[in-house]
Amino acid sequence: MPKTMRAALLDEAGGPDTLRIGDTAYPDKVNSEFLVKVVASSVNPIDAKTRAGRGVYDAIHSFPAVLGHDFSGVVVESPYSAHPIRPGDEVFGMVMVPRYGGSYAEYLSVPSLSVVRKPATLSHIEAAAAPLAALTAWGMVVEVAKAHEGQRMLIHAGSGGVGHFAVQFASYFGAHVIATASGSKASWLRSLGAAEVVDYTTTRFEEVVHDADVVIDLVGNVHDDTGTRSLSVVRPGGLIINVPTGSWPTFTEDVAGAGLRGTHYKVAPDGNTLAVIARLLEAGNVRVHVDQIFPLERIAEAHEAIEAGHTRGKVVVKIAEG
Repeated sequence: MPKTMRAALLDEAGGPDTLRIGDTAYPDKVNSEFLVKVVASSVNPIDAKTRAGRGVYDAIHSFPAVLGHDFSGVVVESPYSAHPIRPGDEVFGMVMVPRYGGSYAEYLSVPSLSVVRKPATLSHIEAAAAPLAALTAWGMVVEVAKAHEGQRMLIHAGSGGVGHFAVQFASYFGAHVIATASGSKASWLRSLGAAEVVDYTTTRFEEVVHDADVVIDLVGNVHDDTGTRSLSVVRPGGLIINVPTGSWPTFTEDVAGAGLRGTHYKVAPDGNTLAVIARLLEAGNVRVHVDQIFPLERIAEAHEAIEAGHTRGKVVVKIAEG
């Protein structure tokens, strides 16, 4: 096995151009971990925040660091010889950075509980776009909000990576979905299951949305006080789930003061849940949308794209052929 591998490396916090392509140590596989050859990864907002010195940056204790949570690739080594997932099998999942080295690299060691067979109907590019975003959406919509028929659910930033999965899961379980997005994405969101789309560039959502049971807040107050404005559209006792780290510092106090229920949400790399999502993806009940694809050498541009905030679905990084 090689001693080094090619990866996108972070030496210090900064802008997208602080990411550089270089060689780093080949990962060690220990205990029940898989060793995976990475074909594709994707860029999530937490990756960009961490690169900039926020997110989980303070938990990085040695540099250079490798970021990237999502992966799709091919098993090189299984946890043990009789494991049902064998070398050569195609898998996908997410890894918790910085507890583990990230997926902006040619190889990755990852706990077995975070590895799932890749849906046969998805390419590695499509599969790499799904894990973190889909698991986040599932956790909020299904596990916390318990989406069901008759429920009114407002989803902010419905066309983004997490948002486009949240719209689909909520619709799949029967909720009446109202999504905010730019007008150009309205027809696409309706095709994913949104019953209503509010164009935030022309319409104040609080003027047209009332008595929501749940708000999935993927924006917070970093843009036009979206979080605070959401308080007025929720029925008494309704629920607001806030996701972006640090996006609404007074969230807990504001929600309690409005007589509502509220919680933040943090995703976990749960392979059992991802296996359920994989079946929905394979059957075509849920779709993953890839907006842009960049080679690893253009990782800085991929980060710029995610930070611009106008992507439809996900931005994917291609690491190798496959």
